[in-house]
Amino acid sequence: MNRLFAFAAICVAVGLAAGCQQHVTAQEKEAGTAPPPATVVPGFDVTNIAVDHPEQFPLASATERMAAPELNVTGSVSPDVSRQVPVPSLATGRISEIDVRLGDTVKAGQLLFKVRSSDIAGAYSDYRKAVRDEQLAKVQLNRAQILYNDGAIPKSSLEVAQDAEDDAMVDVDTTTEHIQLLGLDPDHPTGIVSVSAPISGVITDQEITNQSGVQALTPPNPFTISDVSSVWVVCDVYENDLASIHLGDSAEIHLNAFPNQMFRGSVSNIGAILDPNLRTGKVRIEVSNPGNIMRIGMFATATFKGQRQEMHTEVPAAAILHLHDRDWVFEPTPDKKFKRVEVRSGNMLPNQMQEIPSGLKPGQQVVSNAVVLENTVENQ
Repeated sequence: MNRLFAFAAICVAVGLAAGCQQHVTAQEKEAGTAPPPATVVPGFDVTNIAVDHPEQFPLASATERMAAPELNVTGSVSPDVSRQVPVPSLATGRISEIDVRLGDTVKAGQLLFKVRSSDIAGAYSDYRKAVRDEQLAKVQLNRAQILYNDGAIPKSSLEVAQDAEDDAMVDVDTTTEHIQLLGLDPDHPTGIVSVSAPISGVITDQEITNQSGVQALTPPNPFTISDVSSVWVVCDVYENDLASIHLGDSAEIHLNAFPNQMFRGSVSNIGAILDPNLRTGKVRIEVSNPGNIMRIGMFATATFKGQRQEMHTEVPAAAILHLHDRDWVFEPTPDKKFKRVEVRSGNMLPNQMQEIPSGLKPGQQVVSNAVVLENTVENQ
């Protein structure tokens, strides 16, 4: 029995030793397959950039420039309402012919459309009746004149005949004018009214189609013609900037469609009502449009210049680094290193210079070619 207990104790001891050995081995294996510890690499220090030969990067000094402050706003080209002419139908009827379409350029007197109308029959009927009545009144006047000269009738009868002739002539003139207002010839009866363009311009609205019905001198008008030799540029100006704009101020207009062309206009109206959501007001600029280059609906940018001169900083355009939608310059430090400084760039100037509205003062030195220095730092 003692031997049996001793043998069992030996087996248990051997099993425990084997289990411990397996546990240690698993830990060792897990430790052997684990990734190496992470090493933290210091980031790029934009405040202290060191290069091997800093003297190879020439410096330029920021200079000052007196210029008027500018305000840039966006807008769109609109027709001048005072130059829009509606073209109504001269008679009630049905459209029988359309000779132009929306967007066409027309000349004054050009045929636009034709209307087949029953109004014309009534106008010619009234005209012919007036002509016959006048002819009869004239015959009666001549007879009355002869009888009066022979003493057969009193002067009052002659005067009645003269009055009848005068009334008949008025009716002839009235009916003739009515036919001519329809664009017709009294001597050539027809059932078609032709409507021509009253002015030269562009058709900016069309309300008729073939065989559609129209009412005489009643809206909606079949066509609207706009004279686009002068147009409006209507801009949205934020409430905080409205005080800097005055009636009569000049503005420079640039179009996305023609980036190399510049148009000039003047402020003719500043809206009295603000958009309650955007807090912007409408500013209307009258612009001459030679050659009809500016088209209705085009996107435009207007630049207003202030009346007083202000000091602006300028540097060579190459000294500005455009990176991640921001603008930077490199300034030298006393320990012969460079510091990257964020600035706000402005308009391009003559002689490859560029404005710096903020972030840099006149007299400060910057690297004249920021791209070369940036590439050198990245390749180190």
